[in-house]
Amino acid sequence: MTEITADSIEFKRLKMQCRRGMLELDVLLEPFLEEVYLTLEEEDQQRFIKLLACEDQELFVWFMQREVAPDPDHARIVNIILTRVQPENYKA
Repeated sequence: MTEITADSIEFKRLKMQCRRGMLELDVLLEPFLEEVYLTLEEEDQQRFIKLLACEDQELFVWFMQREVAPDPDHARIVNIILTRVQPENYKA
């Protein structure tokens, strides 16, 4: 797999995919991509890419901790995002 860097076309595509229809998702996904994504292991990077294919309504309830994502990969990356972007507000 090609390595993604901050100036690569792939990274720019991910940035566009992080721009959702809900501000609540934008404020989680965009900073996570900018600040954390490139430091993740490849498996977690793939989980993040997979997560971006989900519908906004699904993401919203997972990030607001109203439901746990049924897919373990989604649940793992949601947890990583919540702890890395909002550590002071996150309650596991």
